[in-house]
Amino acid sequence: MAKVKLFWDPKGLELDSLGKKKLLRITDGDTPYISMSIRMLSIDTPEVHFPGNQSPSKHDAKLQELAAWLQAGKAPAEPGLASYLYPKLVTGTAGTLQKEQGVKATEEFQKLLDLKLVRPNRKKRKLFLRAADEYFDGYGRLLAYIAPSYSKDERSTMSDRDRATFNLLMIESGWAASFPIYPSLPKYRDLLLLQSVAEDAYKNGKGAWSDPGTLTGYEFRMCYRLREVTGKLAKGKRLTPREKSGWVHRYCIDMTTLEIYEPQQYYKVKPCNRIFIWPKDVNEAVGRLNLVPAG
Repeated sequence: MAKVKLFWDPKGLELDSLGKKKLLRITDGDTPYISMSIRMLSIDTPEVHFPGNQSPSKHDAKLQELAAWLQAGKAPAEPGLASYLYPKLVTGTAGTLQKEQGVKATEEFQKLLDLKLVRPNRKKRKLFLRAADEYFDGYGRLLAYIAPSYSKDERSTMSDRDRATFNLLMIESGWAASFPIYPSLPKYRDLLLLQSVAEDAYKNGKGAWSDPGTLTGYEFRMCYRLREVTGKLAKGKRLTPREKSGWVHRYCIDMTTLEIYEPQQYYKVKPCNRIFIWPKDVNEAVGRLNLVPAG
């Protein structure tokens, strides 16, 4: 197991409300129950639909075209990143693979839910939710770790590993990539566990990692945006520096070295060791986490 140097123990926050929610029922005069979508923290699975309701398979040809542009140096990507992405895109099936893996990830999640949310007496368990320091995303989804809800007696005989969240179990299966984003990071002991199962899945080719052409969900979305930007340049459109670089935003930390990498250099960090940071949070993160520039 790689030694994780980053120490982080968030306190978590009380939940708030955001956006329009479907009313499910009320139990009394001041207790309504609403529907709430959840974005599982620290993981990212392949896309079933992107963008919007489009199938990723529709973008095969466009991503293959992007591969040619990357090889010719026409895309606004650094040479190292271009070389990393090229073999994954030139196949002409990058979008189809993304869709197939997204379906398999969905099936794996459903299997885990069916397995873990059943008590010994066959009754259904409830879900336990824990929000992190940043508790809603821009789409109004609750950012949370989710796990089966165990009783106090059950927890007394279980290890942290026994009580694993579905977030962790999906990473362990290889059908979700580790995707922690500062400041919504797991506690230190959970980060150690996350890194360990992510490394095992990556090294042993579990789930999506069995295919060398795999693009993580965040890479697929990034490549789609890069293709859009490069397509505009190919048509002779003038773009500002911000527009040219807007397809990739997040900086990347190696949690085992505390080095911080520029957005286009994230690929230099093993997938199991990556922590991402939005530009607005970089200055704060550098000071709070004692980060150093890569190289």
